[in-house]
Amino acid sequence: MWKTVLFLIFTLIVVPFVAFHYDDLPTQSQHSTLTTLTYLYIASALLCFVVSTLSKNYSQVDKLWSILPIIYVWIACVDADYEPRILLMAILVTIWGLRLSYNFARRGGYQWRFWEGDEDYRWAILLAKPEFQPHWKWVIFNFFFICFYQLGLILLFTLPIVKCMDGRPLGIWDYVLAGTFVIAVIIEALADQQQWDYQNKKYKALKGEIEMTDDYKKGFLDKGLWGIVRHPNYAAEQLVWILFYLYTVSATGIWINWAITGSLLLIILFKGSSDFSEEISAGKYPEYNEYKKRVGRFIPWIS
Repeated sequence: MWKTVLFLIFTLIVVPFVAFHYDDLPTQSQHSTLTTLTYLYIASALLCFVVSTLSKNYSQVDKLWSILPIIYVWIACVDADYEPRILLMAILVTIWGLRLSYNFARRGGYQWRFWEGDEDYRWAILLAKPEFQPHWKWVIFNFFFICFYQLGLILLFTLPIVKCMDGRPLGIWDYVLAGTFVIAVIIEALADQQQWDYQNKKYKALKGEIEMTDDYKKGFLDKGLWGIVRHPNYAAEQLVWILFYLYTVSATGIWINWAITGSLLLIILFKGSSDFSEEISAGKYPEYNEYKKRVGRFIPWIS
């Protein structure tokens, strides 16, 4: 696990450096916006670290995952004086963020006591592993990976909106990207709803409120979108931010630029996150390994 964490932190440092090296430096207006967003990122990471350490709830970053991008894009939109493309991108991220915030809220993620709320079950499993003993090792992991790495990633995958500032006029491809973006968000919503319905019915079956069918005995969802790929919500999430990056291509005509960093690192993160989730699922559900052989991870037929 430590090797994975160190690799991810290494990529967070190296990939942006390489990307900035092989592209034009940000303009003065872009640099000003980047500075504002960076200060907000650092403050958010420090806040999450303090709150999670005091509350022992390590899902503080999860609460900001869908909120910070909305704040970032509207800061950029104001700085860009509501350029048409920037405004369109800000609206799209707002749609994405509101949808994801709703899904997180209905699972009990937000509480009036903001430091409370549902915690990702994987943190407790990870915390119990021998490599995080003694506790100071977990404190370091929480500081560098949970707080600073993940919130840094959020900043990076929203940076395409900064790269698009002072770009070419809005064109047909911007609308094509917008339509595809909305479709990806709808796929995410459908996948999450299917999982929500399944889990609720499974728990009712466990309580004896409804019939315990083979689907619920199995313990995991493998129907609907989850019968096409094992992580349809993760797949759609990656697509969302790849599409968001492609706006920089429309705005600048440059295919590889410094704003690509976030989407690349997000793909790496989801690979590691899904590996860990599937390790847990395979240990809990006997049929899960057969499911892995039968259904692709993010793309059909590709494990």
